Amino acid sequence: MIRMLGVSKVYSKGCIALSDVSVEIQKGDFVFVVGPSGAGKSTFIKMLFREVIPSSGQLFVNGHDVGEMAMAEVPYLRRRLGIVFQDYRLLPNKTVYDNIAFAMEVIEASRRESQKRVNHVLDLVGLRNKAYTYPTQLSGGEQQRVAIARAIVNKPQMVIADEPTGNLDPDTSWEIMKIFETINKGGTTIVMATHDKPVVDAMKKRVIAIEKGCIVRDQAKGAYGYES
Repeated sequence: MIRMLGVSKVYSKGCIALSDVSVEIQKGDFVFVVGPSGAGKSTFIKMLFREVIPSSGQLFVNGHDVGEMAMAEVPYLRRRLGIVFQDYRLLPNKTVYDNIAFAMEVIEASRRESQKRVNHVLDLVGLRNKAYTYPTQLSGGEQQRVAIARAIVNKPQMVIADEPTGNLDPDTSWEIMKIFETINKGGTTIVMATHDKPVVDAMKKRVIAIEKGCIVRDQAKGAYGYES
């Protein structure tokens, strides 16, 4: 699914975000990417959907060489990915249903297939009764559920999440994480950058810890810190 080989990213003025990172993530993995602010987590995550391009090294996502990919190929890479952000990024003038269905329009799915898939993911995230409300009428947790539903409606091979519980209270965070776990149990790979220590410690998934642009720990059934 993901293979990084000696990947580095240097921004303008010589700011090193990642340095010689090599890692593999397999189909069906659930991986937390953790580390202090400025460690390189966001760069790591953004590279996976080619918002950021490596300065050196090779990065393969779903068999695509991200660094060598032409801009015209990027939409096809992203169609096989589900992306969830901390700030939801919903379309305010569209209903919950239409926000999710928009992802099906992009791939030119039939109306029948779109309706079937949208209703399915609405049930999965527990929001069928909110289908025709607007994002501004929802709580933060509900908006994040919509964002997750939109991310998975196309049956992506992988879901990439950048601090998806960062704006949520602890109880809501747990509800969101249960949804991610359900998605993962269905075979979808999950890669998630997070600062949510209680969640990481409790879930005991694979943990990749980044500090100063380097992977300092890659631990199965890991915790946020260095304790076992």
